[in-house]
Amino acid sequence: MVSRPSASYSITMRVEIQNRPGMLGRVTSAIGKAGGDIGAVDIAGFGTDTIVRDLTVNARDEAHEKVIAAAVGRLPGVRVVNVSDRTFLLHLGGKITVNAKSPIKTRNDLSMVYTPGVARVCMAIHEDPKKAYQLTIKKNTVAVITDGSAVLGLGNIGPAAAMPVMEGKAALMETLCGLSGVPILLDTKDPDAIVATLASIAPTFSAIQLEDISAPRCFEIETRLQELVDIPVLHDDQHGTACVVIAALLNAEKAAGAKPLLEARIGVIGLGAAGMAISRMLMHFTNRPVLGADLAEGARRRLERAGGKPAGLSDIMGSCDVVVAVTGAPGLIKPETVRQGQIILALSNPKPEIEPAAARAAGAAFAADGKAVNNVLGFPGIFRGAVDADVRRITQDMLLAAARAIAASAPSGEIVPSPLDKSLHRRVARAVARVALDQGLNRDDLTGYFGD
Repeated sequence: MVSRPSASYSITMRVEIQNRPGMLGRVTSAIGKAGGDIGAVDIAGFGTDTIVRDLTVNARDEAHEKVIAAAVGRLPGVRVVNVSDRTFLLHLGGKITVNAKSPIKTRNDLSMVYTPGVARVCMAIHEDPKKAYQLTIKKNTVAVITDGSAVLGLGNIGPAAAMPVMEGKAALMETLCGLSGVPILLDTKDPDAIVATLASIAPTFSAIQLEDISAPRCFEIETRLQELVDIPVLHDDQHGTACVVIAALLNAEKAAGAKPLLEARIGVIGLGAAGMAISRMLMHFTNRPVLGADLAEGARRRLERAGGKPAGLSDIMGSCDVVVAVTGAPGLIKPETVRQGQIILALSNPKPEIEPAAARAAGAAFAADGKAVNNVLGFPGIFRGAVDADVRRITQDMLLAAARAIAASAPSGEIVPSPLDKSLHRRVARAVARVALDQGLNRDDLTGYFGD
């Protein structure tokens, strides 16, 4: 299936066009014939007998961007001055900054923000360490951590190359729920070094988000670190994904008119970080075993220890009502293996295990891919709720509350809501915090703080 043009591959093409009637039409026609999607046309300047225009065009991929530019460049009377990739332009200089909250314009400002006034605040925290939550950035700051070993669908590309993703996570936290995310890159793959480093810097933060750390190391790192620190630690690739998957399944079940999730036979294909967490959360939710397929014997053993049942791909496709695939293997699920009435979430990015349209054509009652089921629906509100409730860790019940809040926020006919809806993240945060308060997981008495 040919992908459609999208903003992920958007270019701004500056062209110098002879100032004659019909010339702009020729340019736009050439872009259309090349498969480009024009978003905007702006005048950037004038020459003696030319007009300089900036055209914003969406393409399918980087190769398609070049095809579009070449098609325009071949037109008589048209010169392509420059082509800029708008995604790269957005990342120039990074996507986040650190800004001072208070103006520092006078000596009096300086004496309160820094020396000598700051000494009194330091001593107040020394005498009562809990005041760090009130008098510093700690209360509102989350560490976003990676070693770059399992980045998106790109794999082990290293910490520096993973920074754009970490910046993106931080930017989303601030935009969607007002938390300050701080990207931290670790130039080591050693679990001992990672755990020791993060335990040492933990006093800075109210929570730690682990990101893009490969399995099985991620399981050990998260567990050991959470035992050492008294702030929440969450590996988003595991638990954020699982939370959003369950939300999507709750609504897919309704959309398909299918068997309730609590009664369905569920299979998970791929038992890496995401697959194991999805399996564990589904078993916690349904109190029934999940069938799981993976090529790695260690992954199958982990599932079995967690209460699941190892199975083969054909077993899952042949017997399960619900199939969740997180393998990173495009095209793994063949249309002829799809059963009538199945719900299939093929979540690997950028290419799914089976295209949703192909799954539906083969008889699936409902199918979706990873473009719809995205972690950004979960992690901002989950961290906001956990931080506001002042908990030491995030539990499965808190994550299930987040999943239900996400599912309940989806518009009619959709399986998930828009991730840009800030009210969604407030509802998720409130649901997470409410469970923490109801179960007495918070450090201090915050009853009534979040309302009803």
